[in-house]
This record gives sequence, structure tokens and C-alpha cells, in this order.
Amino acid sequence: MTFTSRLRRAEKQLKLSDPKLAVLINSYEPCRIRPHSDHYGELTSSIVGQQLSVKAAATIWQRVLDLSEGKPPTPAQLIDIDTEKLRACGLSYAKVGYVKDLAAHILDGRLDMMHIASLPNDELITQLTAVKGIGEWSAHMFMIFSLGRLDILPVGDLGVRKAAQRLYKMRQLPDAGRLRKLSSKNKWAPYQSVAACYLWQSLDNDPNKLTRHDKIDT
Repeated sequence: MTFTSRLRRAEKQLKLSDPKLAVLINSYEPCRIRPHSDHYGELTSSIVGQQLSVKAAATIWQRVLDLSEGKPPTPAQLIDIDTEKLRACGLSYAKVGYVKDLAAHILDGRLDMMHIASLPNDELITQLTAVKGIGEWSAHMFMIFSLGRLDILPVGDLGVRKAAQRLYKMRQLPDAGRLRKLSSKNKWAPYQSVAACYLWQSLDNDPNKLTRHDKIDT
């Protein structure tokens, strides 16, 4: 079964289990999660783009790419790039430290890039969040949009929480625990990522753009 076919199956299942979510699925474009294999580039660019608009993040990332002939600098190259050169690209000192820490984790094997696509969720989150600048939210976004894991509930995402509050008429913005209970009650598993995709769309946001800035991370 193709990945697209899995998405369509997920949508059918969610419509059966959650009438309110079914309204969103029938009202918006099909979920467009598209996994890819550039995991290192995704992680590096996500750090570069934190707390920035999509346009600003793209500009700064392109400057970083230009340092290595249009490709993401390898971890070894990134370690060797002078801090001020990265600063000149638009990175803060903190982000320079973060991307170099990511490179160090990859080089010494603390982040297992060879098997990153097959690591269990808990182990992967542990490895990713050990990198400075990558919190649980960033790990969830990576697992959804880079690895294509369909059963990730991004409990720290502000957009998902706002959309859930509006759709289910909650008096208060749901916290992580309340969001998990909502998912369980409405049987989103094993397609929680797809449910999140439609919650994002209901706010007229592009979920692929939200990976840049609409977040709560630690």
C-alpha cells in the first residue's frame, strides 16, 4: 500500500470514529503529509528556522546552503565552520550552538541517523531531545513530516490545541493531558497525525509551514 493510500484509509477511519472531525475531513483538502529521506537536512533546517517566519527561515537556510555549494554542510563541515560565518548567515549565537550540537551528536553516534527511520517513538524522542534546541514539539514535527509516522499526537502544538478547543467547544485551551483524553475518546489512534493535520487546516494554516514557528517547545 502506498503512503497516499494509507492517508486515505486513515481519513475514512477517522470519519467513522469522530463525527466532528469528519466535518473537517469533508471540508478541507486531503492531508498532505509527505515523508522524505533528507533527515539530517530537515533537522538542521528546523533548528535554523525556529521562531521565524517561513520566508525569513528560507532566506537564512539558503545562506547556510551557500556555504557548502548549495547542499547542507555535513556534520563534520558544520563543526568546522567558523561561528561568525554562521552568524553572518543570520543565525543567533544560540542557534549556532544548536546546529553544532546536532552535528556532534550525529558524529559520535548519540543520534543514530543510520537507523533513525526505524527507531521506536520513545527512543527517537529521547535521542532527538538530547540535542540542544530540539524539544518534544520539534521531535513530533520531525516524526510526522519527515518520517511520515501517522500516530503522533503533537500535544505541545498551539495550533492543534486552539483548533481542538474550537471544534469541541472547550471553555479552556486543552493541555497535553486533555488533548490525549480527547484523542482516546474519539479514537484518533492509530492516525493521530492525520487528525492533527485537519485540526491545523481548520485554522486556515498550512501544517507544513507550522513546523517553522507555531509551537511550544522546550
